[in-house]
Amino acid sequence: MTDSTSKLRIDKWLWYARFFKTRSLAAKVVSGGHVRVNGQKIAKSSFSISPGDVLTFPQAKQIRVVRIEMLGTRRGPAPEAQQMYFDMTEVRENVPRAPRFEGKGRPSKKDRRNLDLMKNSPLED
Repeated sequence: MTDSTSKLRIDKWLWYARFFKTRSLAAKVVSGGHVRVNGQKIAKSSFSISPGDVLTFPQAKQIRVVRIEMLGTRRGPAPEAQQMYFDMTEVRENVPRAPRFEGKGRPSKKDRRNLDLMKNSPLED
């Protein structure tokens, strides 16, 4: 780890902290204007950050808010990466989900024949 007086590029830090799989993907998100540092929108992946800064950025289907605790020197294992930040993201518990199929799975051949017979039978009035 580095000392607290140094600075590091934001794309490197996001990659070191394992928020993005590649550094180029982290740079793409930053240069797209989707990252905020201390509430200020940035658009350059070369922006320097230091411990104490608060980052807000999208990851997957949620918005992440993290405070930088320390800067890294490498992309290490996940437990080491989790020590680099404090996660301030609000936890959502009641997230509505898409409705699921209530059946028993794929119909058998016999069930499909019965469905075809029902579809092709003339309507009774």
